[in-house]
Amino acid sequence: MKINNREKSARAFERACNVIPGGVDSPVRALKAVGTTPVFADHAGDACIYDIDDNRLIDFCMSWGVFILGHNQRDVTSAAVAAVEKGSSFGMCTEAESELAEMVRAAFPSMEKLRFVNSGTEATMSAIRVARGYTGRDILVKFEGCYHGHADHLLVAAGSGAASLSNASSAGVPDGFTKYTVVLPYNDSAALEKYFAENGDRVAALIVEPVACNMGVVPPKPGFLEAARRVTREHGAVLIFDEVITGFRLSYGGAQQRFGITPDMTTVGKIVGGGFPAAAFGGRKDIMDMLAPVGPVYQAGTLSGNPVAMAAGIATLKHLREPGIYDELERRSNDFCARLEEIIAGKGIYLNHCGTMFTLFFNDKNPENFADTKRSDQKRFARYFNNMLQRGVYVSPSQFEGNFISLCHTPEILDYVLKCIEESI
Repeated sequence: MKINNREKSARAFERACNVIPGGVDSPVRALKAVGTTPVFADHAGDACIYDIDDNRLIDFCMSWGVFILGHNQRDVTSAAVAAVEKGSSFGMCTEAESELAEMVRAAFPSMEKLRFVNSGTEATMSAIRVARGYTGRDILVKFEGCYHGHADHLLVAAGSGAASLSNASSAGVPDGFTKYTVVLPYNDSAALEKYFAENGDRVAALIVEPVACNMGVVPPKPGFLEAARRVTREHGAVLIFDEVITGFRLSYGGAQQRFGITPDMTTVGKIVGGGFPAAAFGGRKDIMDMLAPVGPVYQAGTLSGNPVAMAAGIATLKHLREPGIYDELERRSNDFCARLEEIIAGKGIYLNHCGTMFTLFFNDKNPENFADTKRSDQKRFARYFNNMLQRGVYVSPSQFEGNFISLCHTPEILDYVLKCIEESI
């Protein structure tokens, strides 16, 4: 399936560059890391996005994991349209907020109370503030290559788009904003235990992607998450699982259900809004009751709990809690990845996957941390991306991102994509 030229997208990009920095509202969309210009989407349905040049692209980015049911899923779209017709925002409470919160709590029992916000960045930023308010401490521990949004104190050794731009931090962030952020290597239990043995009583929180998704997909090594849980409990620090991507994707209860580890706080996003801007942070009741108007930690947002996003989230989670959904997703993903392993064998490519998330690393070893992933051949990845695009398959446009298999990816689509990969690597 060859695609048409992208002349309309090229003109649209020129226009955007005149009014938007770099022509994009999020850096990875520029496709700079893969040596081409952005795709401008027009509409989408099921597994495909259709661009303004009338190209049909099989999508494996799925809005960075959001569309686990597929693009423009009928019941989700209908719920959102019905909500819009009643009013798109009120700046007041709605019952939909409580309904979706109850559904999230049922899926994540560790989130005894939760609050909705508009983005994953807002969720992680707020969770850290609450953890600091609860503990009365300042130090935040994170891991190299884990991206938790673009709040100033989190742009230290970050992955995702920052890694693609060969800039793991950011200009415009004063040193004082990051002096309480400590960065440790991901998957290194020994380094984690050593730091906490020496400094644990000063740590407010440890935040971690339980499966790293922003240095490419890098699963936790056996014992790593257990070590994180143990040292935080021993030293009275708050363990925060950033499940903005893994929540409702690795299982209905996210990575914490899959690995059997209970954090003190959790952030979820992406899927929870059903394709609309929504995220949430929550955790133990005693921690969450630090929030105003109950407690002294302030956080607010005019569009938090937006009724359209709540309606879409409710419709999405109703589908996901149906029996057998995750079993089918796991079966398709395992079959796809097993066949993909055969295709890449002996070609200097490694496959990392967990559940429905996967990354092909053009690397001489299987990455276990950010230092490993940074050694990947980004030029080779760029050729692979563009070869796939020419065949009508849109994979996530960075060596440092994950790809996502969803219910809309039928066996026939997955067969075709495997054929394209074989031709493109």
